[in-house]
Amino acid sequence: MTEALLVAAAVVVIVAVQGWARRTGVAAPLLLVAIGVAVSFLPFVPGITVEPEWILAGVLPPLLYSSAVSMPAMDFRRDFGSISSLSVLLVVVTAVGLGFVFHWLLGVDLAFGIALGAVVSPTDAVATGIVKRLHAPRRVVTVLEGESLLNDASALVLLRSAIAATGGAVSLWGVAGDFLYAVVVAVAIGVVVGLLNLRVRAATRDAAASTAISFIAPFVASVPAEHLGASGLVAAVAAGLVTGQGSARYLRAADRIAERSNWATVELVLEGGIFLVMGLELFGLVEEVTAEDASLWLALGTGALAVVLALVIRSLYVVPLLWLVRKQAMDPVESRERLARVQERIDASSMDREDPRVQRRLASWSQRMTHRLADIDYLARSPLGRREGALLVWAGMRGAVTLAAAQTLPDDTPQRSLLVLIAFVVAAGSLLVQGGTLGVVVRALGLRGNGGVDGSEQRTVMEAMTRAAVDVLEDPGLRRADGSPFDAASVERARAMMRKVMETKQLDAVDDTAAAREGTELRLRIIEAQRAALLDARTAGTVSSATLGAALDQLDADQISTELRAGDADGG
Repeated sequence: MTEALLVAAAVVVIVAVQGWARRTGVAAPLLLVAIGVAVSFLPFVPGITVEPEWILAGVLPPLLYSSAVSMPAMDFRRDFGSISSLSVLLVVVTAVGLGFVFHWLLGVDLAFGIALGAVVSPTDAVATGIVKRLHAPRRVVTVLEGESLLNDASALVLLRSAIAATGGAVSLWGVAGDFLYAVVVAVAIGVVVGLLNLRVRAATRDAAASTAISFIAPFVASVPAEHLGASGLVAAVAAGLVTGQGSARYLRAADRIAERSNWATVELVLEGGIFLVMGLELFGLVEEVTAEDASLWLALGTGALAVVLALVIRSLYVVPLLWLVRKQAMDPVESRERLARVQERIDASSMDREDPRVQRRLASWSQRMTHRLADIDYLARSPLGRREGALLVWAGMRGAVTLAAAQTLPDDTPQRSLLVLIAFVVAAGSLLVQGGTLGVVVRALGLRGNGGVDGSEQRTVMEAMTRAAVDVLEDPGLRRADGSPFDAASVERARAMMRKVMETKQLDAVDDTAAAREGTELRLRIIEAQRAALLDARTAGTVSSATLGAALDQLDADQISTELRAGDADGG
């Protein structure tokens, strides 16, 4: 009963802090950590310790899965080089660099120093959400999110290898092999689970049941991966990416809306809980350190130094990384002209070849050219310059993953309590200092935007949706699901209105056309065609993910509204 009351009180605090955060403009995670720290030092509050497995295996898989579902796979693919570099090489460089510092300052074995370095090296996916709420540039958010989704695997494999090194020799090739195995097996499991998730939910006709299945998907991916010695967190991320990419194609609008709403509640409670518990654990850590006669000032100073050094290492790594990104970026004008010439040759070849296999091959090459042109345009529109690089550095915050990983250190680790407290200082200090000033940094750099939705792209999307509606209405074989024809006069009025919209470019009149008033089935047929047009644009990569996401969400809302009106009419 006591535990249930404590959980209920924690949820009340989380909800209250969310409302307070919206009014004050301070990020909720910062307030929750501060409240947790303050409460932990109240005399009647006992020391609180949470088993790290509750966080690593119970809380993080659903949170990472949810973040991956909402991440556009198109943007993730385009910046995968930068993301993989930051999530693997930077973790190793940071862990080894800080490991030598810990070895020198604390007098611990170098292997234990690198283990602690691995603990504090990964950025936190939940903490990185602060950047997203500030409407920072979409590409910066994508790189930060992608890095924080994947670098946990690098850090945990390195942590495991460093601990193993304390009992015997560990080779570089052995560590690399462990990492490749952990990632490859996890990705394979995650992809399979993601596809099964989509197929099973597509066959489920109840939105509540579909959402319930989505709740277990991250665990169905992570548990087998961990059992096989792979990364459960990467498996959950892979399952989320596959689910997010395929949801618009396989799931119903009602399923997507219900899933988004219910997962928002889950994220609110889990994210808030993870930061509140992080603060509540401080007093227990302080008690353990003082019981071992270790210096609290040493922990505070070492943690603060580690935060500074981590930022320095990150800066030194990001600078050449961005230089390479800019160097590899192609000139959009020159690239477009060159690819246009290739496209002309492909088109000329397709006219001369009647073999269907050759036609398919040429069509595939043409699609690749379109993809490549879209990628070049995207990278040209969203460069990673000095300002974006500064934000990438400052937004690399640590969080609850660092504290949970530190608590997995073996019980016989020398100065274990001191090392865990240092990890807390790094996580909390990074979160409070960097997270608390992130809004100021974004404004000072002039990077605060509108979330990535572009007005001209919105018009392009609306034009594509209008053309799709026209194609449906002008299809000579247009029939109802039972094979009967639609009312000819109604369809003709809808056609005339849509032609007028196309001619006058008054795209805001699309939702007021006669087609929207001529019955549920015709309207749903148009919505289906418009969604297919948007998915084609997503496949080609010609429109930004933010604009496409907004348009797909609007179609879902239109479909739900149409179905509800039809239900009311039937009920009446």
